Amino acid sequence: MTDCTFGFVGQKHKFVVVAADRSAARSIVVFKQDEDKVLELDASKLLGSAGSAPDGVAFTEFIQKNVALYEIDNGTRLDTFATANFIRNELAQALRRGPYQTNLLLGGLDRESPLYADDEASLYYIDYLASSNKVNFGCHGYASNFILSIFDKEWHPDLTVDQAKDLVQKCIDELQNRFLINLPE
Repeated sequence: MTDCTFGFVGQKHKFVVVAADRSAARSIVVFKQDEDKVLELDASKLLGSAGSAPDGVAFTEFIQKNVALYEIDNGTRLDTFATANFIRNELAQALRRGPYQTNLLLGGLDRESPLYADDEASLYYIDYLASSNKVNFGCHGYASNFILSIFDKEWHPDLTVDQAKDLVQKCIDELQNRFLINLPE
């Protein structure tokens, strides 16, 4: 996968950043350079995808519509933990009949949730084999070979918004400098 999706939480879990490149490619061909790989599920959650473009679009939109349907049917919004479990379950079921070739990062800010005493941001790393883990930072695609070392060195629990912007820029600069395949914006 030549695409790149990464994310991290900051300032003692008060915000989450999810970022992705904008190219849709397969093999040596770039189909388009304005693909939006980060989808807003609702007012408090973002879902970033990496992998096969058709599977990524189909699956993330399927999740978006089902999260909205759940809110309409039940009158309450799923928190990030419940959404991650829903996504994991859907990927596990699809794995047995026709897997989606997409890796995901789910970021969300849970407000007034019974699971948390205060607002809490969380990030879930979900792969195409339906494993799901709550993480402080994560990355999908070949870019993880470069970005994870930056996160290991630069990420800390007290990361401010300005430091988060600098960290995103460091990741982008590293990819543009060292990655064999030059990613578009």
